[in-house]
Amino acid sequence: MRAIGIVLAGGASGHRMKELGSRRAVAAMPVAGSYRSIDFVLSNMSNSHIQKVGVFTQYNAGSLGEHLSSSKWWDFGRKQGGLYVFTPTVTAENNFWYRATADAIYQNLAFLRNSHEPYVVIASGDCVYKMDFNKVLEYHIDKKADITVVCRDSDDLLEKDRYGTVKMNEDHRIEEFEEKPVVAKSSTISCGIYVVRRRALIEMIEKCAEEDRYDFVRDVLIRFKDIKRIYGYKIKDYWRNIASVEDYFHTNMDFLKPEVRNFFFKQYPDIYSKVDDLPPAKYNVGATVKNSLVASGTIVNGTVEDSVIFRETYIGNNCTIKNSIILNDVYIGDNTYIENCIVESHGTIRANSTFKGEDEIKIVVEKNERFII
Repeated sequence: MRAIGIVLAGGASGHRMKELGSRRAVAAMPVAGSYRSIDFVLSNMSNSHIQKVGVFTQYNAGSLGEHLSSSKWWDFGRKQGGLYVFTPTVTAENNFWYRATADAIYQNLAFLRNSHEPYVVIASGDCVYKMDFNKVLEYHIDKKADITVVCRDSDDLLEKDRYGTVKMNEDHRIEEFEEKPVVAKSSTISCGIYVVRRRALIEMIEKCAEEDRYDFVRDVLIRFKDIKRIYGYKIKDYWRNIASVEDYFHTNMDFLKPEVRNFFFKQYPDIYSKVDDLPPAKYNVGATVKNSLVASGTIVNGTVEDSVIFRETYIGNNCTIKNSIILNDVYIGDNTYIENCIVESHGTIRANSTFKGEDEIKIVVEKNERFII
């Protein structure tokens, strides 16, 4: 593909992710039992034959950096191209952290200047979807666009204040772009995926830096919408952004639906992730599992219903897990009841405990002798 990739994975989780964001970047959030949220965009780029990808990290990047320690899982271990991870660096000219998305690109502008591909695909690292970027690039070239924004229609009026909304004319050229409006004028939201010509991107990012502007959406898309030819590319397939505890919970629960699992894991192309050498899940005598995802290395003795259980989890005797997410390496003692909860990784739930989310999803963080950062 005639493009390089940029994955924006450095943003802070904010208050919406609550305790879940205190230990890892959102791009490193576990998804569907055995994956991280960044796996989906990296797999999409690999499957689209993008050979050179830069990942811009910043906030709480330890877990994410460990996950990206080898590029072979996404087939970026190659002589030409590869996977590059960039963090903020103090130089003679700059001693700032990334101040926003455009500034993150500016601080790593050498990555763009030293590349020869004519186009750039920019995408967020905290979205779950499957996409062929070649089709977006073909659309971009056909429209003679300066920037193409991937977008989709949303029926959830209450959630539009979390996204950028766009209004397009009959030719799909974007006429209005509002970033997280209080009152949305359009039901079409931006998916945070962009295709832009590399030289034009360098020019616009340099102009932003000269004027002390730092945000890609506000200071590039919105500011240049009447000057540049910006088009929208609509998608209808599954797409979710992980921006809150509720988003995260429902994204994982979506993978309990057969049609979602079939779309991601049985239809070509595949989604790739770092592979651990773990035994398959073990179900001891008396274990009952219904409509759940149970990852490798897990031992189940109790009852699991409508839940997602991540790797290396131990579920004790007479335990009941309902409508919950149990993250990696959790020990759950005997006679424990958990419902409508997210249990943070590396925790020990003592025997005879009860955790139940009532009006909202409850996050369970048990700090004890097994707690590891």
